[in-house]
Amino acid sequence: MSVIPFDQRDGVIWFDGKLVPWKDAKIHVLTHGLHYGSCIFEGERAYDGVIYKCTEHSKRFHKSAEIMDFTVPYSVAELDEAKYLCLKENGLKDAYVRPVAWRGSEMMAVSGLNNSIHTAIAVWEWPSMFDMAAKLKGIRLDVADYRRPDPACAPVHAKAAGLYMICSLSKHKAERAGYADAMMLDFEGNVAECTGANIFFIKDGVIHTPMADRFLNGLTRQSVIELCKQRGFEVVERRIRPEELESFNECFITGSAAEVTLVSEIGPYNFVTGNMGKVIMEDYSAAVRPQSKAA
Repeated sequence: MSVIPFDQRDGVIWFDGKLVPWKDAKIHVLTHGLHYGSCIFEGERAYDGVIYKCTEHSKRFHKSAEIMDFTVPYSVAELDEAKYLCLKENGLKDAYVRPVAWRGSEMMAVSGLNNSIHTAIAVWEWPSMFDMAAKLKGIRLDVADYRRPDPACAPVHAKAAGLYMICSLSKHKAERAGYADAMMLDFEGNVAECTGANIFFIKDGVIHTPMADRFLNGLTRQSVIELCKQRGFEVVERRIRPEELESFNECFITGSAAEVTLVSEIGPYNFVTGNMGKVIMEDYSAAVRPQSKAA
């Protein structure tokens, strides 16, 4: 099946405060965000016309910009309104939503302190990172060579484009080896996350997940923890050593793109796709589609 390149699609993109034809949403090759990684973004989903945790994502967008030493020139309310405008004008109800902000072209050097800040929002159809069959069967993960950086060495709590360089490299290597994704360790060798999703493990009815103080604390991760607690499931956030993986029964990952996806294998370790993981997947599906749940 051929895939239409993202720069050749139809529709409109919200670009610096106004809607422009999709193919006209362009930047110059000499842009600070491209050369020096001074760029932030969000990954969101709309379900039945409602963007899940829309305002929370916009607030995190602002926080990421603050960490990256710039200010998004639009308020949280303006960003929320623009996201819904994009959905409407592109005729979409179920979609992936991508806000992005970056430093422009006034200066091309390490310092871009006085560069203008540009903002864009695009939406497109993307049912899920993994199809339902793969989610239920459980995906296979490799173990990445690269590690998540020390918070003293990188702005790990921003959703910043530069932090994903090692994620792309790790995912490419995993895919070439026949895996769906890769699990990354932190700078001390503890389990951290996947290349674009947080990770959870289950043992004897207790859910374990790495402390999110060394990588992005995903909004989906936060939602799933709350849903698990509402179920009465115990959730333990702690440092997890990779050698512990052989003791866990189940595993799943969470993220706006991945949603809740079960894991059957991480390197030499195997997991069952058990009932607890499936219940959590179902609870999350119900939470993001409240209209369907009410019906």
